Amino acid sequence: MTSMTYAPLERLAAAIHRGELSSEALLEAQLARIARYDSQLHAFTDVYADEARATARGLDQMARAGVRLGPLHGVTVAVKDLFEVQDKPISAGSKARPPRTSAISAAVVERLRAAGAVVIGKTHTVEFAFGGWGTNAAMGTPWNPWDLQTHRTPGGSSSGSAVALASGMCSASVGTDTGGSVRIPAGLCGVVGLKTTRGLISRHGLIELCPTHDTVGPLTRTVRDSALLLDVLSGPDPRDSVSLPVPVREVLPQLDAQRSVAGMRVWTLPEAEREHVAAEVLAVYDQALQVLDALGMQRVNRALPQSSSESMRVAGSLMSAEGYANLGPLFEQDGLEFDPHVRRRILLGRDIGSAQYIHLLKLREQAKADMLIAMEGVDVCVFPTNAIAAIPVSEVDELATPLSRFGRFVNLLDLCSVAVPAGFTGAGMPVSMQVIGRPFDEATILRVGDAFERATRWHQAVPPGLEA
Repeated sequence: MTSMTYAPLERLAAAIHRGELSSEALLEAQLARIARYDSQLHAFTDVYADEARATARGLDQMARAGVRLGPLHGVTVAVKDLFEVQDKPISAGSKARPPRTSAISAAVVERLRAAGAVVIGKTHTVEFAFGGWGTNAAMGTPWNPWDLQTHRTPGGSSSGSAVALASGMCSASVGTDTGGSVRIPAGLCGVVGLKTTRGLISRHGLIELCPTHDTVGPLTRTVRDSALLLDVLSGPDPRDSVSLPVPVREVLPQLDAQRSVAGMRVWTLPEAEREHVAAEVLAVYDQALQVLDALGMQRVNRALPQSSSESMRVAGSLMSAEGYANLGPLFEQDGLEFDPHVRRRILLGRDIGSAQYIHLLKLREQAKADMLIAMEGVDVCVFPTNAIAAIPVSEVDELATPLSRFGRFVNLLDLCSVAVPAGFTGAGMPVSMQVIGRPFDEATILRVGDAFERATRWHQAVPPGLEA
């Protein structure tokens, strides 16, 4: 069961295709883990057990007949509770709105199913995806699976998606990233998280927070699995106003065709930013850079054109302004059950007028141009994913944002990034590095992440106590 529930998506799909594994057997193993562990881990808001079983049986019948729907035929994927799934409840992590059943399915769900995936259920999120710690005062906070004794932060906002995957309760998951919300929980929970370029994956059927920053991205066990899901999910969609007519490109074959990263130039964390990173995280990060050195990559030391603190300020203001535009009327009401921390963040946008908002957008465009100029002669940036590792939930300061320091600027600047497991703290909590690239250069960042993964074994670790 362990090898099945923690196996990479690509390997599972291949085994099902060869007839060595059935979709139903994989699903039942993961449903058994959900029944055993989710009462503590609190990853799922809803598990589609009966529907998933029927789907898996049908897919197995098709496989026996020699029919394969697509590259995900028979594997399980969980989706964040921000995506519409037809005839299923949706809450966006909130109890403030009356219960609602979706009338449509999000484009992401449509594409997963068209590729043969079994959608196993929905996962918890920070209320309306506005928070990096992964906490949710209204619906409960998922439990980081790497410490079963102390309730530690899972990271957010795609908290349940990371916890479900890291604990072997699904084979992959899908989240959203507005300021690090895929990469932060992936980093804290020891899995891979891909922040895609805005407009690459359709947001149709997604509850928006900040349209200028919102992106959709996979959480997976390996970098190759992220490339596989990217190939399935990407492509233009006229139903999404920000979807871009970028030609569909197959990224996974490029990882096979261009495996060496020798000679590539990597921009490392500037000295001025290192003071914001915990010592244990820095130690792991520096060891990761030595792995890249051994792979033949060349370090580049440059200052950021805009400090991470300034990027956080501009991005945070845009999130509050657009969050208030989308959700202000709801959060202005009294007597509803809100997460008070999310409500505070949303209501900050009330004081951002149109002139200030337009000024913020101008600052953003200038910062994007400055960063692309600064990246000339550089292939990728490699920074820590998070400045700290997971801490006890009881110690969280909701006014502090250490987990967003190296997340928000990627969204602000419309870059792409992949978070990859890179080691552990002395307490056994995962530490992650992120490979950051230019817009629509997912192939390059995944190539670097894949090379690092092949040179290390961090991605193969599983949480103690959850091995079987």
